[in-house]
Amino acid sequence: MQRLHSVDIEHAGETLTVAYESSVQARRVALRVDPRTGHVKLVVPLRMSRTAALDFARQHAGWIAARLKRRLSPVPFADGNTIPIFDVPHRIRHQPAMRGTVWIEDGELCVAGGAEHVSRRVGDWLRTQLRARLVPLAHDKAARIERRVARIVLRDTATQWGSCAKSGAICFSLRLVFVPPEVMDYVVAHEVAHLVHHDHSARFWALAQRLTSGDVAACKAWLRAHGHSLMRYG
Repeated sequence: MQRLHSVDIEHAGETLTVAYESSVQARRVALRVDPRTGHVKLVVPLRMSRTAALDFARQHAGWIAARLKRRLSPVPFADGNTIPIFDVPHRIRHQPAMRGTVWIEDGELCVAGGAEHVSRRVGDWLRTQLRARLVPLAHDKAARIERRVARIVLRDTATQWGSCAKSGAICFSLRLVFVPPEVMDYVVAHEVAHLVHHDHSARFWALAQRLTSGDVAACKAWLRAHGHSLMRYG
């Protein structure tokens, strides 16, 4: 993929900056807005002219502006801020005089050490908590269908809650640490079902439903309604 210069698009008195990228893999032009950073990217297949691609972006300037306005104010991992841990709000409380790293006490997420280490320590702790819940859950669901998970990777992805490779490796979004347990259960079931069906056929959805402890439709609805807001944390 080759990155070209960014371009500015005028819309309703605003200037929208769009990064233009040509892609060998892209089959059609696409606009993407990173909900964490607000960066806008225009992905263009090689066969499409730059002029046609920019016309596409200008035609969708209203959509870009709307997506950017949906972004909520960032909530860094800092003293006094509140973050959801498996959908339960916890206020971050910096305790510089205390020993240890991170722990929960009286509904607060306590962080020891210097202020400059708070963000990193909270992030590391959240990753550990997610892995402790998610890894055994994925292996258990895979065992139920006599499949094996090759490895599990956690990444801070902005557009996918999970992905499953044909090798059996599964990647999950670190943002799952903020969702309700039943929603995490559904995402894990979804990716484990891909160990059998590498598509979204009726057979895939039937298996995903069987592997999900709760209601698939309700979990999907929760992600649609609240998923974008989870990108503001950290």
